Amino acid sequence: MTILFDPLTLRGLTLRNRIGVSPMCQYSSNDGFATDWHLVHLGSRAVGGAGLVIAEATAVEPGGRITPNCLGIYKDEHVAQLLRIAAFIREHGAAAGIQLAHAGRKASTRRPWDGGGSVNPGLGGWQPIGPSALKFADGYAEPMEMSLADIAHVKQSFQAATERADAAGFDLIELHAAHGYLLHSFLSPISNLRNDEYGGSFDNRVRLLVETTRLVRSVWPATKPLLVRLSCTDWVESGWSIEDSVALAHLLKREGVDLIDCSSGGSSPIQKIPLEPGYQVPFAQAIRTRAGLPTAAVGLVTSPVQADVIVRDGQADVVFLGRELLRDPYWPVHAAKELGHELKSLVPSQYARAH
Repeated sequence: MTILFDPLTLRGLTLRNRIGVSPMCQYSSNDGFATDWHLVHLGSRAVGGAGLVIAEATAVEPGGRITPNCLGIYKDEHVAQLLRIAAFIREHGAAAGIQLAHAGRKASTRRPWDGGGSVNPGLGGWQPIGPSALKFADGYAEPMEMSLADIAHVKQSFQAATERADAAGFDLIELHAAHGYLLHSFLSPISNLRNDEYGGSFDNRVRLLVETTRLVRSVWPATKPLLVRLSCTDWVESGWSIEDSVALAHLLKREGVDLIDCSSGGSSPIQKIPLEPGYQVPFAQAIRTRAGLPTAAVGLVTSPVQADVIVRDGQADVVFLGRELLRDPYWPVHAAKELGHELKSLVPSQYARAH
């Protein structure tokens, strides 16, 4: 029996099914403002039947954007358009989520279709920051090593962004601690070479994420879930590992985190990722089993049967889809039909004649 379309409750939020839209950067903002592109992009996935729609990595301060065209939530003026988007998502049956992020040493770059690489301050870029003055790769700027005052400021930026996310009506937030961005770069010994209380030992390297989580949870309503996206391994010898991720998940659980979104990689250009269908699912299963936290599986999950097996066999509680939902916003409807689930609750009345 399929359970991909069973509801899932996290705190006071119940998702209509176990299919989530993974946060995917659109690089379509000016000064961080959401546009009609975001409304249509995110709204169409809600109309398409997903249980959860999460907006892309949304910068908590201007310097936390990956590119000058990235979405932001670093000023109050951003709230109005985000409020409109969150309301539309909910109106069409999905929960509205937003990923709060800081790009760290991978900030101030050009959009992928503009060739990537660093954007100089004189051309609209800025000075990236990170745990250490160690650039990610050739073509990236060398980041400025953060002072303790810089660290305190970033934590406050995440807290203020959380308050704006609540004002914008989002049901759920996810902290982006993956893919080599700021919070992940503190976790990984590849990018964190500090010798103070934020570097060196495991406890020191996880400190920024734990403290940020605590601040975020203190202002995020108790009825609303808090997620964290982790790169569960760096895929580099002597880098961050799944064992580290399990240990961290135990800490985050005590801080009020409700689900770990299990991704991987992004800390080093020499990573060796064994790409194959469901290659990150074992990470979700390990954290779910060993830390006792719900998890999301993401990465090369493409078929309805594959997604259903992941949830039905207890490997994860929800599956997050990215590229597959770019190709087909109505993937959940088509999956329900393939798996023999009734469609009425997923298909808007306006589209019923097509089904």
